[in-house]
Amino acid sequence: MTTPWGDLALTRFPEDPRELLRAWDASDEYLLRHLAEREIPLSGTVVVVGDRWGALVTALAAHRPTQITDSYLTQEATRANLVRHGVEPGTVRLLTTQDAPPDRVDVLLVRVPKSLALLEDQLQRLAPAVHEGTVVVGTGMVKEIHTSTLQLFERILGPTRTSLAERKARLIFCTPEPSRERAANPWPYAYTLPDGIGAVSQGTVVNHAGVFCADRLDIGTRFFLSHLPDGKGAQRVVDLGCGNGLVGTAVGLANPEAEVLFVDESFQAVASAEATYRANGVPGHAEFRVGDGMAGVPAGTVDLVLNNPPFHSHQATTDATAWRMFTGAKRALRPGGELWVIGNRHLGYHVKLRRLFGNSELVAGDPKFVVLRAVKR
Repeated sequence: MTTPWGDLALTRFPEDPRELLRAWDASDEYLLRHLAEREIPLSGTVVVVGDRWGALVTALAAHRPTQITDSYLTQEATRANLVRHGVEPGTVRLLTTQDAPPDRVDVLLVRVPKSLALLEDQLQRLAPAVHEGTVVVGTGMVKEIHTSTLQLFERILGPTRTSLAERKARLIFCTPEPSRERAANPWPYAYTLPDGIGAVSQGTVVNHAGVFCADRLDIGTRFFLSHLPDGKGAQRVVDLGCGNGLVGTAVGLANPEAEVLFVDESFQAVASAEATYRANGVPGHAEFRVGDGMAGVPAGTVDLVLNNPPFHSHQATTDATAWRMFTGAKRALRPGGELWVIGNRHLGYHVKLRRLFGNSELVAGDPKFVVLRAVKR
């Protein structure tokens, strides 16, 4: 990536030499160019929200910025990119969306996330630290910035306008008005589940901002909940890519002897999963882990993996995440252990499972979704 301070060699995480997707885009370059051309002072507390793979904080490392991200993969990519460019540990402060933000923010740079709810939550959390002199600049591709995005900045922070588009990227300029009244932060959001979905019927869901389908039960999870395995006994179960943890919570309620591990790369998701699990009074044992899929789970130690893999990485459609989840699950499963997957019918996950496990069974299906079962031989 070419920046006003030199060229940077950046990678995503996990690093894959076959990866065709870049670790930055035109909106990152546009923001950095704007900061340099307008000679915006970066001597105070610089906070970068939503940096995708660490491109912004790596470029601005000399100014000791703070990064706030919901993504474990982003944090790991950032660490690797900082090391690659000789940045001393501790120069960039790495925070998650679950951490308390800095008390004062002098420059706030926002890479607009896909989730409007996550943007709302982060602006609400940062608003008390913003003062009249704070420089607030957002950035994103044109297709990521909508009228609702601008209205959110304006409602929470102050008057907002946009730049002209360059290379399909756009900037957001916001003038903070710290004295303005704001509605209370609506996140996290909780609701009661309907009947007819197995062990979690009439249970409680707690969603932090940015978790998929945070305000309602999505139809894929509803279908999966109605077709979960009915295993009993001291099973080691993993809710892989757990989201709000409903699937693992259902297993824990149906089988109190099960030990459930909730794993997601989103800090918001794992916080939601733990809150959902606690809210439903599950009697069994659970562990909640933010990480890269099954990495860190010892081989041959798991009886059952339940998975609803994502097929997007930010704006890109890709099956790379699903494939890594499937291969990680196979390694962690004991012989005879099972991977249960729900996915959109058109994604063809049965082909990947047969290639990897040598088998794939259709457990249930409807016109949109399939539930598949693969057994480690």
